[in-house]
Amino acid sequence: MGNPTGFKQFTRKTPSAQPAAERVTHFHEFTTPLGPDDLTQQGARCMECGVPFCHQACPVENIIPDWNDLVYVGDWQRALSTLHSTNNFPEFTGRVCPSPCEAACTLNLTDSPVAIKTIENAIVERGWSEGWIKPEPAHHATGKKVAVVGAGPAGMAAAQQLARAGHAVTLFEKNAKAGGLLRYGIPDFKLDKAVIDRRVAQMTAEGVIFKAGVAVGNDLPAAELLAGFDAVLLTGGSEQPRDLPVPGRELNGVHFAMDFLAQQNRRVAGEAVTGADILATGKHVVVIGGGDTGADCVGTSIRQQAASVTQLEILPRPPEKEDKASIWPLWPNKLRTSTSHEEGCERRWSVATTALIGENGRVTTLRGTSVDAGFKPVAGTEFTLKADLVLLAMGFVHPVHTGLVDALGLEKDGRGNVKADTESYRTSNPKVFAAGDIRRGQSLVVWAIREGRQAARAIDLALMGASDLPA
Repeated sequence: MGNPTGFKQFTRKTPSAQPAAERVTHFHEFTTPLGPDDLTQQGARCMECGVPFCHQACPVENIIPDWNDLVYVGDWQRALSTLHSTNNFPEFTGRVCPSPCEAACTLNLTDSPVAIKTIENAIVERGWSEGWIKPEPAHHATGKKVAVVGAGPAGMAAAQQLARAGHAVTLFEKNAKAGGLLRYGIPDFKLDKAVIDRRVAQMTAEGVIFKAGVAVGNDLPAAELLAGFDAVLLTGGSEQPRDLPVPGRELNGVHFAMDFLAQQNRRVAGEAVTGADILATGKHVVVIGGGDTGADCVGTSIRQQAASVTQLEILPRPPEKEDKASIWPLWPNKLRTSTSHEEGCERRWSVATTALIGENGRVTTLRGTSVDAGFKPVAGTEFTLKADLVLLAMGFVHPVHTGLVDALGLEKDGRGNVKADTESYRTSNPKVFAAGDIRRGQSLVVWAIREGRQAARAIDLALMGASDLPA
C-alpha cells in the first residue's frame, strides 16, 4: 500500500446525510458525497494487512486493496478498471450492498473499517462524470442467440457479459422497465432509478435487446422460447412472499411489502399504478419483519406521512456490538439501525402476531404476544396495536412456480428453488440455466451480480467450448 500508516493518520469518514426532518419530505437520494481530499485519505486507510479478508467476504471478489490504493495515489481510471473487472454495476452495490467487506476489514476489529462502500461508489460515479464509462460492444459475433429471462441485477450482469462475448442477447422483463427489485423494490431515496437507466443505455449500445412488458411463460410460451434460442438463462428472482397465517389475514389493509413498495416506486417514476392504492397517509402502520425490506417500508410510510409506524420482529433484539473475537471476519449478528429507523419508528423484538382484528372488512387492530427463544408465546405478554395498514415484510420462500418454471418442468431443490449447481448453472433441462435468487433463494444484490457473471461464463463455455469471460 502507498501509505502503510494511513490507518493511524486518518479516521473513518463516510458521506453525510440530509437531516431526517428534511429528507422525509421527498423520495430523492439524500447523502452528500465526500470530496476528493477526504476520499484520498479514506483510500490511504487501507492497510498492509497481509490477508485481505475483504476479498473473502465480498461475493464478487472485488479487488478492494488495489482500488483503494489507486484512489490514494490519484489514479482514478485504473481504479475504475480494477473495480469493473469484478463488478458490472458498482453503483448498485455502492448504494445498497450491506458491505460484508467492511465487516471483514481488519480495521473493523476497532470498529473503524475502511470506507470501502463509499470509495467504491465514488470511483464509479467519477467514471460516469468523466465520461470514462462507455459501451464495450463485442468485436466479433458468435452467431449464438441467448435469452435471459428477468432483468434484475443477475439478468443484467449476465446479459452484459454474454453480449460482450459476442452472443446475440435478448433480455426479457415482465415489468415496464429493467431493474427488478432494484427498480420496483428498493425505494428511490436509496437508489435513484436514473442510475439503472444509464446502465440500460450502455447495454443497449452493446447490443443487448431489452423486451420489457413480456411475461415469459404467459405472453411468450416456454416452447417458443426454447425453440428460438441456443440457450436460456432464468434470472427471475425469488418472488413468492412468506405469508402470515393468522385470523384476519384476509382483511383489507393487509398487504405484502413488495406490493406497497412497488406502487410507490411506480408513482415516483410516473408509471401507471394498477389496483387499489396502498398508502400509509394518516394511518397507523405496522410492518411485520425486521429486515431491509421492512426498513424500506418504514421509510416509505414516513414519507407518505403515516400517523405512526411500528416494526415488529419475531427474533430477539440483536446485541449492540458483536463479539469480535468469536465472529470476525464473518458477518456479525448485531443491531443495525437504518436511516429509515432514524426518521421515526418504534421497533419491537421477540414478538409475534396472533390475530388481525377489523371493522367493516378492514383491519384496525393487531393482536400480538411476546415469544421466547423457541418462538413460543409468553403468557401474560399479550398486547394490541392500532393498525390501519399492515405490511408483511417477512421475506420470500422461493421463486414463483406458476408460468415459466412449471411450463419448463424444471427440477427444484428442497426449498422450491430452481435446481442448478454453481459451476455449470445448468438446470434439469440442458438448454436452460438458472442464476441469482431463482436458484439460490432470496439474497443480496452482490450475490445476484456474481451469479449472473458466473452463469454467463458457463453459458459461453457450453456454447463455444471455451470462454474468455472471467470465472
